[in-house]
Amino acid sequence: MFKKILIANRGEIACRVIKTARKMGIATVAVYSEADKDALFVELADEGVCIGPAASKESYLAMDKIIAACKQTGAEAVHPGYGFLSENAEFSRRLEEEGIKFIGPKHYSVAKMGDKIESKKLAIEAGVNTIPGYNDAIAGPDEAVEIAKNIGYPVMIKASAGGGGKGLRVAFNDKEAHEGFASCVNEARNAFGDDRVFIEKYVLEPRHIEIQVLGDGHGNYVYLNERDCSIQRRHQKVIEEAPSPFVDPEMRKAMGEQAVALARAVNYESAGTVEFVVSGATKEFYFLEMNTRLQVEHPVTELITGLDLVEQMIRVAYGEKLPLSQADVGINGWSMECRINAEDPFRGFLPSTGRLVKFQPPAEVDGQVRVDTGVYEGGEISMFYDSMIAKLIVHGKDRNEAIERMRDALNAFVIRGISSNIPFQAALLQHPRFCSGNFNTGFIAEEYPQGFDASMVPHDDPALLAAVATFARKRYIDRAVQIDGQLAGHGRKVATNWVVVMGGKQYPMSIREIEGGLSLTHGDTTYDIVSDWRFGDLLFKGSANGKPICLQIERRGLRYYISHFGLQVEPMVMTVHAAHLLSLMPEKLPPDLSKFLLSPMPGLLREVSVVEGQEVKAGEKLAVIEAMKMENVLKADSDVTVKKIVVAPGASLSVDEVIIEFV
Repeated sequence: MFKKILIANRGEIACRVIKTARKMGIATVAVYSEADKDALFVELADEGVCIGPAASKESYLAMDKIIAACKQTGAEAVHPGYGFLSENAEFSRRLEEEGIKFIGPKHYSVAKMGDKIESKKLAIEAGVNTIPGYNDAIAGPDEAVEIAKNIGYPVMIKASAGGGGKGLRVAFNDKEAHEGFASCVNEARNAFGDDRVFIEKYVLEPRHIEIQVLGDGHGNYVYLNERDCSIQRRHQKVIEEAPSPFVDPEMRKAMGEQAVALARAVNYESAGTVEFVVSGATKEFYFLEMNTRLQVEHPVTELITGLDLVEQMIRVAYGEKLPLSQADVGINGWSMECRINAEDPFRGFLPSTGRLVKFQPPAEVDGQVRVDTGVYEGGEISMFYDSMIAKLIVHGKDRNEAIERMRDALNAFVIRGISSNIPFQAALLQHPRFCSGNFNTGFIAEEYPQGFDASMVPHDDPALLAAVATFARKRYIDRAVQIDGQLAGHGRKVATNWVVVMGGKQYPMSIREIEGGLSLTHGDTTYDIVSDWRFGDLLFKGSANGKPICLQIERRGLRYYISHFGLQVEPMVMTVHAAHLLSLMPEKLPPDLSKFLLSPMPGLLREVSVVEGQEVKAGEKLAVIEAMKMENVLKADSDVTVKKIVVAPGASLSVDEVIIEFV
């Protein structure tokens, strides 16, 4: 077995590979950029080599530097993780030429599957289902109808130069195909100056299902069941699960055998994933592409099969045979993964960077809860790389238990200092369509067409949150009384009736002491809350009327911030008299910020697209900010005139920093 391997990656996946290598007794080398010198993966590795500045092209994408680090440290093999150079055929080939093992497929397999046209041809030759279509320009509407009939309805009629929805029609019969062709030709000619149109099969209610495969250098191949990755936002996966609630045993077998056939056709050696688009209406499945690397969502497969995929990749690269046959592959329970990202779902999912003031993931429980991460409390979430903070993975005996376990784990995941997408994940996990398993890749766009806000996170019992806030307030006052001390005959009287102001409503609460906690009554409902929570603890754990409860709570001035199942509220707990006085106070209006363009995120100002004195129409580009490898274009909300450019391109911006002032 290898004595030492180098990990040509960073963050969470680098930590993940180090964990398995350590279990196997293999020493590890981390290569890192200057921005990552204090990163967790560098600390965990046995050795570290700095390979350049923060920019990926000068560090993690610099093949020469990585190969030099291998020679410097004596690393015998390289694990590429995912992203960066993991699917770069040249990198794989150069390592082979240097006598360094690539812990992944051979360079020719990477090259064949990286070419979309070539990979589709290979898939057809291997007997893999591909999306039927006619990819040449069509002469007229009658020919379009004949082609559509041969492909089978429904079909998509698409302009060759199309985009933005122009020159695109879906036809379900001959009449719609005839009319749709003419409309597409006219739109394409007017919009793009190119009236060529082609036709392909339209996949109804598409789901994204992928098959995990393993192959070795001795001709052995297995498929490790499927993962359902249909919950996506702008083509980025959000929640993954295994198995799929949609796939039946017959479909699983058919898809798995086709995936293995494709892997065999390219002499695939390592872990890889064959991705399919599946019609939710007809259950027909079609090849999309093959990812010649480890997938981000590989842990869900590990939890239902009991296999360590990183270990299998290392063993295959060393020349060993697969330790199992297809008959040995089973499905044990259900697993789900939530990607925890540094982004603010309440601000259009804009990136959030900065210091992790608090980072307390839920406790890992073998076989139930797993956290894969590359960060630590006090560490920095950089603007230079992707937004992933951690992957939260759970396992249950069935899908319902996995969902409940994930919801509980999200409740216990404490992140402060930056924003995260945990509230959005929690909302998805309680959405009726998700819970039913009846969803497709358009789910998020369909259910949240205007974005995401706090009103989209329902709570079954908001009065329970008011009761917990009152519990916390009572404990705070008890503590204050103890600290202040008492003068004889002048002890502080602690009220037993309170009012919680939350979400524009008032929740009157009466309290009395019970063993281990408080009994709190709101109207006809009583909550007997038992907890050893102490003031200052971010996690509130205990029971409410005998049922376990876990939520996040902290005092912020006169308010108590509470997070539970994705809902975030800031109740104020006050005496009855104070609540009455508050109701008489005039409402303070927020300041008018319409005359300023504010930075919605921390990042680098790449471009200012206007000049002082310029009149700008609504929707026109004002500036471009780069953060976490993505460019974010800021546009005018209304017609404005530029008064002053406050900051110049190249500036590092903080949240809500003024970029442009308008007249």
